[in-house]
Amino acid sequence: MMQRSVVLIKPDGVERNLIGNIISCYEDNGLKVIHLKLMQATREIAEKHYSQHKGKDFYEELITFITRSPLCAIILQGEDVIARVRKINGATSPTDAEEGTIRHRYARSKTENCVHASDTLESANDEIKLWFSELKNIDELLNK
Repeated sequence: MMQRSVVLIKPDGVERNLIGNIISCYEDNGLKVIHLKLMQATREIAEKHYSQHKGKDFYEELITFITRSPLCAIILQGEDVIARVRKINGATSPTDAEEGTIRHRYARSKTENCVHASDTLESANDEIKLWFSELKNIDELLNK
């Protein structure tokens, strides 16, 4: 099934000049970049993005990290893109990530793991609306 997913190349990946390497991992696996932008996440967007973690002891660390410098927000499209991207990314912790995955290659820690990806179709749609709110045809995009 054709799907769309949000990928964020987090500040650590942007700071280390890994944008091209990371995007190549997705494109080399047959996924298509349909929107991309470099941006500074505001605290407001970060709080919405990490709302499920509010009240947890690591919440502030997440907010501080994602807002510390620019990130690269991407909408990827492809067959079963959500599952495929999560496999390409690897486990959250680099010590648990399979060899060859983005996090195995580039992550430094569970927090500084270079990438985020939507985990369900519902979260993908919510994240597209959050991170790409400026798109004029957003509802049309999500219903394709």
